[in-house]
Amino acid sequence: MKFKAILFAVAVSASTIAFAQETSQKKFSPPAGNALVGDTYGAGVAANTESKAITVDKLGKRLKKENKKLENVAIKGKVADVCEKKGCWLTIQTDDNSQFFVKMKDYAFFVPTALKGKNVVLEGNAERKVISVDEQKHYAEDAKKPQSEIDAITQPQEEIRFLASGI
Repeated sequence: MKFKAILFAVAVSASTIAFAQETSQKKFSPPAGNALVGDTYGAGVAANTESKAITVDKLGKRLKKENKKLENVAIKGKVADVCEKKGCWLTIQTDDNSQFFVKMKDYAFFVPTALKGKNVVLEGNAERKVISVDEQKHYAEDAKKPQSEIDAITQPQEEIRFLASGI
């Protein structure tokens, strides 16, 4: 009986180790999907939200006027880029051809890279924030920017940051 218990323990340990190695070696990637009209990510977006969503230009003006932070705001804009590694962030094109950064609330959801170039409605919180050189370089590396572009980042930069609860 003792031999069977030891054999069982060894078998369970071996299978646990084998599966743990298998999952730790899997590469994360953005979720699959074509980002079709009506697809939602995260908490989703209420049906009437699109009609009350503000433009990127209005968001910038309201952030300047209302002390750099807006909560529970809906915006609409075009996705310029998506994190190639996990789909854990995206950028939205602004009216002046710059971009602002969107992270997912609580790192709770990801978006497919197929979202690039699509118009979206986002719900969440927006603020103007100073971004460190290290953080700028980190996201430039995630976006697979050329090393020369990454090396050119030498100053902190104030920009719009959006924490999305739903897209």
